[in-house]
Parts: sequence; structure tokens; C-alpha cells
Amino acid sequence: MLWHLNSAVAMKEVRILFLLFFGFLLVTSCSENQDFDQIDALAVTPTLEASIFYVKAQESLINRVSGLSFYTQEFNFDAFEEPFFTKRVISGVISYELENTTSKPIEIRLEFLDEAENILDTEVFNMDAAPTSVLMRDVAYGPTGKSLDIIKITSKIRLTAINLGDNSSESNLADPSIVLRSSAKFTLELR
Repeated sequence: MLWHLNSAVAMKEVRILFLLFFGFLLVTSCSENQDFDQIDALAVTPTLEASIFYVKAQESLINRVSGLSFYTQEFNFDAFEEPFFTKRVISGVISYELENTTSKPIEIRLEFLDEAENILDTEVFNMDAAPTSVLMRDVAYGPTGKSLDIIKITSKIRLTAINLGDNSSESNLADPSIVLRSSAKFTLELR
């Protein structure tokens, strides 16, 4: 009986030694030397997205304004001139979405201006009277598009909406209006 008890204790000790030895092999065989110098080669390129503007003009407003230009507004964009942005931006896309449910053909003109109000770039959108589909346009800046300098020195954007039709017709669609949405997505290099 004593031999049987000593045998059980011995087996338990052998199992514990076996598990410790196996654990040691597992830890040493799965680890490798770490190279912490890799941080020097790390390049982080986050993409920032933001809404630029949203403009909606009802057809009733368009009919009340005399002359062809029924809307003009300047949007301040000093954020493009911030050193953090201008030193790190490597590419970007500005997306536009234009919807016309009015009875009038329209033209939307966007002018990118520097601090002295010099025109750096112009985007023009022409749309027929409703019914039309939503006009979507993506404008790239950087290696595959227009010069990044346009974005870097833009101080404001001037939006002008022009009625190419009359001032009396009315659309039979519910809530006829012109809607322009714009957003931007820029990639920065943080190194």
C-alpha cells in the first residue's frame, strides 16, 4: 500500500515536471527577438473626411429674385491654410452632389479663391430642369488630379447659382428646390 501511495506521488511529480518542461519549450519556441527600430520606418497616413457645405434654394425663392443670378455666397476655408494640413496633405478628393427638382435649368459655379481673392480654380455644374437625376462629381487633388497647391492656398469658395430659365414657371413636384452638397476626403502623411 505504501508503494502504491509513493507511486501516485511520483507520477504526479513526473506530470508536473513534464508540464513545466513542455511549457518552457512552448514559450521559448514561439518567441523571437523583437526589433524596436521598426518605429523609425513607420509612416502613418490617416484620411480625414469633412462636410464642406450644404445649400438649398426653393423654387419660390428663385422666382422672386430678378436677374439670372439668384444666389451668391462666399464660404471661408482657412482650414486649408493651416500649417498642420498644408505640410502633411498628400492627396484628396472633393465630392459634389447636385439635385434640381425645379422647372428651371440652372448653372452652379464654384470659384476657389486665395486671400487676395484671385481665382485659383473653377468648377461649373449645368443641370436641366426636372426631372433629372442627381449629378455627382468627384474632383481629385494630388498625384492623380489637380494641383494640391489649389487646396493649400484656398482661403474661400464663392458659390454662384444662375437661373438659365424664366422667373414664372413652377415645377409640379413636391417641394421643388436646388440642393448642392459637398464633402472632402484628404489623406495626410504623419511621419
